[in-house]
Amino acid sequence: MKRLVDKELTEWKHSSIRKSLILRGARQVGKTFAVRKLGKSYEDFYEINLEKRLELRQVFEKNLDPVRILRELSVDRGAPIQPGKTLLFIDEIQGCPQALLALRYFYEDMPKLHVIAAGSLLEFAIEQVGIPVGRVQSLTLFPMSFAEFLVAKKHTMMLEAICQKAPFSKVIHDKAIQLLSEYFVIGGLPEVVSNWVDNENPLEVKDKLSTIINTYKQDFEKYAKKSQFKYLNLLLQHIPLRLGGKFKFQGIGEYRKRELAPCLELLEKAHIIHMIHHTSGQGIPIGSQADLERYKVILFDIAVTQQLLGLDLKGWFLNPEEEFVNQGQLVKSFIGQEIMAYSSPDIRNNLYYWQREARGSEAKVDYLSTLKGMVIPIEVKAGKGSALKSLHSFLASHPKSPYGIKLSLAERSQFDKILAIPLYAAFEIVEGGIERVQHLLT
Repeated sequence: MKRLVDKELTEWKHSSIRKSLILRGARQVGKTFAVRKLGKSYEDFYEINLEKRLELRQVFEKNLDPVRILRELSVDRGAPIQPGKTLLFIDEIQGCPQALLALRYFYEDMPKLHVIAAGSLLEFAIEQVGIPVGRVQSLTLFPMSFAEFLVAKKHTMMLEAICQKAPFSKVIHDKAIQLLSEYFVIGGLPEVVSNWVDNENPLEVKDKLSTIINTYKQDFEKYAKKSQFKYLNLLLQHIPLRLGGKFKFQGIGEYRKRELAPCLELLEKAHIIHMIHHTSGQGIPIGSQADLERYKVILFDIAVTQQLLGLDLKGWFLNPEEEFVNQGQLVKSFIGQEIMAYSSPDIRNNLYYWQREARGSEAKVDYLSTLKGMVIPIEVKAGKGSALKSLHSFLASHPKSPYGIKLSLAERSQFDKILAIPLYAAFEIVEGGIERVQHLLT
């Protein structure tokens, strides 16, 4: 399967200023697959997993001499690891925080060695030892976007047509909506997508999603105190029920913010949730005006969200337009997921929204994006959506924002200061999103 991150990985391989690379992201988003795929372009590829090979942690814990580390790994392998020829892949590196520190010395003392580290719980290991600033490069991987899903399903001609931004006939537009509704059931976890491409069995998808969710819960014991397990499980159950509104801890069991808030932070560090922070949106960077105490929360994958909600998914296949209308908050959650997927993976990306709560003139815009140096408001409509009062309110109070974007089931159009884009073309609302998607087609 082609991934958006393939481009950055190839550029890293050929860079003249290449550093040791850390690949971050939640479990099951495809980090290992992406590195193994890159490894096929090397003369030699060697992979170690510090969760499966616990004894190899000793190699890094003795000291951080890169020559010794490489020599001992070569002896264990039974073949030399050769700088300039071998791609060394250290998977689940969070199992040995000292190995993270070793990445600095690989870069400083062995600049010709290509080394990538990955792990699903890296943020917690980084908290312990830090990362060598300026000595390590980082990329973050998310679940597969809808564009990647189309490529996996071999609908590249459809994706090419969407990228051209030309008006569709109704039959093609309806086909794109049908494929998008299919994505809502399957989601973006590569193992699930691969199984669906091969078998198209909804029951197998459900089973795989259930297994993956249980894996996330099992991970709690790796980064949380035992007393926090119940809070993490409660949050995982309640977050899907609270999509769209300002997140509040009230009503989550009998527990208080001081008990639940640290666990919400743990879920964010594990890349299982995304926070959408409120901002005034009056300038760039958008985050400089963010209110860190006022936020919404979404899960990282739309299919995981629905699995946790226990929804009947037949409607996505039988009557997709009606299902989109009935599941408006899921649609908005999907757009947040798409924004993260299409954003540049080498910087820390965040999600933002805008809301005015003045009595008699309330208004809310679902997302704010930065496009060509301008703050652009984005309103998400589950149906075709014609009422855009909030979008117009934002534009009236933000003169530096020249236009707004409506994402909906409607076909592409433009009227006055509002650009209407179909939900299936969400990559257009991300800076550089179109270029990244086009690379999937090369």
